[in-house]
Amino acid sequence: MATAVSSSSFMAVAATAILISRVPVVIRTTRCFALPPLPPRVSTSSFSSSVKLIPESRRFSLFQTKASDEPSIEAGDLVTDLKEKWDKVENKSTVLLYGGGAIVAVWVSSILVSAINSVPLLPKIMELVGLGYTGWFVYRYLLFKSSRKELATDIEALKKKIAGIE
Repeated sequence: MATAVSSSSFMAVAATAILISRVPVVIRTTRCFALPPLPPRVSTSSFSSSVKLIPESRRFSLFQTKASDEPSIEAGDLVTDLKEKWDKVENKSTVLLYGGGAIVAVWVSSILVSAINSVPLLPKIMELVGLGYTGWFVYRYLLFKSSRKELATDIEALKKKIAGIE
C-alpha cells in the first residue's frame, strides 16, 4: 500500500510538472538594446606620424582661408538689380509667357520621364541609347583636335544665330 501511495504521489507530481510546463510563465527580463559596434579606434601614434609626413608649411595651409578681392553680393543689391532689369524690359507679357511656357515644359517632361520609367525594360534601353550617343559624340567631336575646332566653330555660329548677330 505504501507503494501505491508513493506511486500516486509520484503521478501527481509528474502531472503537476507537466501542467506547470504548459502554463505560460511570466518571467521578468530586463531589455538590453544592442548598440552597433564602434569602428576600431585610430591610435594617436599612427595619426601623428601621418601628420608629420606632411611638411609644416603645407599642413597649416590646409586650414587657412583667404579673403577674396571680389565684393560679396548682398540680397538688397540683387533685388535692386532685378528690379532695374525688369523695368528695362519692354514686352513684359512676352517674358512672362516664355517663363510660364518653360515651367510647363519642365512639368510635362517630368511626367513623360516618369511614364517612361514605369514601362519595364524601356529605361534600360534609353540608358543604352544615351551611352551610345555619348560615345558617338566623344568620337565625333572630342577625340581629335580638328573635330574639337569644328565643334568650337559650330558653337560660336549657334551663339551668333541665337543672339541675332548673324
